[in-house]
Amino acid sequence: MGSEPSTGRGGAGPEQPGRTRQRGHLTKKEAAASKWKSVLSSVGLSVSGWYTLGPFQAARKPFPDPLQICEKRAQTVDAACPPEWPFPRFVSLFFPEFPFRSQPLEQQFEVLAFIAKGSSGSILKVSQGTEKKIYAVKVLLKTEVLQQDVLQQCKDEVIIQKQVRHPFVLSLLECWQTSRQLFIMCDYCSTGDLFMLWSTHGPFAEGKLRVFAAELGSALGFLHDFGVIHRDVKMENILINDKGHLKLTDFGLSHRLRRGERAYTICGTMQYMAPEVLSGGPYNHSSDWWSLGILLHVLATNRFPVEPETDHSAMLVSVQMADLTPPATVSHSLALLLAELLCKNPLRRLRLLDHFAHQHFFQGLSFDPDLLQKLPMDSPLSAEKLTALPDPFRDFDGDFLGEERLTLPLAG
Repeated sequence: MGSEPSTGRGGAGPEQPGRTRQRGHLTKKEAAASKWKSVLSSVGLSVSGWYTLGPFQAARKPFPDPLQICEKRAQTVDAACPPEWPFPRFVSLFFPEFPFRSQPLEQQFEVLAFIAKGSSGSILKVSQGTEKKIYAVKVLLKTEVLQQDVLQQCKDEVIIQKQVRHPFVLSLLECWQTSRQLFIMCDYCSTGDLFMLWSTHGPFAEGKLRVFAAELGSALGFLHDFGVIHRDVKMENILINDKGHLKLTDFGLSHRLRRGERAYTICGTMQYMAPEVLSGGPYNHSSDWWSLGILLHVLATNRFPVEPETDHSAMLVSVQMADLTPPATVSHSLALLLAELLCKNPLRRLRLLDHFAHQHFFQGLSFDPDLLQKLPMDSPLSAEKLTALPDPFRDFDGDFLGEERLTLPLAG
């Protein structure tokens, strides 16, 4: 996740006159830093090498691989670090949100299948215990997290998902780390994601679309009141449970943003990104409502309102020039809702759950999450249709389970 500009926090002021430092005398802070430099230099690192990741360090020496250090410098570390502080725990300082476990994944769970793959890891289907409870476990390689400079993004994802509890948001159940990997465990949704459902069934009837829109709107309104902007609302990030109801997931691009604050990072999936995001901001929670409008437009009409472009600048031009009026096949009440969500001016866009719920399209539908969950929904995908889908892992090459065999990255 890209770092956000400060929203009113002042930096450190100029040094006060008269506070000069005498040569040869170290402050307590400098003395502590000197000890750290001694420990780090003994394992082949400099202090600056651990925190100079990022796009502004292209001219510097490449960041050392912590796992190679584990393998090559273990003997030296034993002498340099306190005996009660083994090296894997030293590496884990970068990931304090993940409790350390020495057992590999296959000793804690039975791995049943791969679900999906990404740039820094994969998602596995696993079972645990005598009752064979099924979970989804996201596995991230520490080397990829550090090399791709997504350490803070990974931490924020876990912190936010730990705190969020809502019927239509996929909650984090547990997270941990081993010496090489990070693990994030959530409930398993057996019927796939909304993109799979849309690809198989085509456009949805407006009755089903009403329930889906209400559930997603309820989830977004909750997140925004909680002070979180999702920034990647799309069909692939919406799972479907066995009763046909939705779960918003993937908080990898989410960001803490209170009401009235602004963000500037260009991130998300281009066809779902609001014009103010494509332009580099400032933007706020209303950009999530634009993404919801794009999603509902696709589910209702079976097409995206704007074709994809090669970069965000070209996409911005296409969005600014596009006629976003839905086709005549869409009901008048749904067309009005889409027009409110896909307003190019974020100040005039529909961006509050209360206003969303009072749209004519939802007349007679309660937005109470408990009542929405009780509404009967069709079975999303039959077993025959699931087996007929293309195999997403036909070109998969690698094994995540062996601690010594992590030789990916993956594509995707």
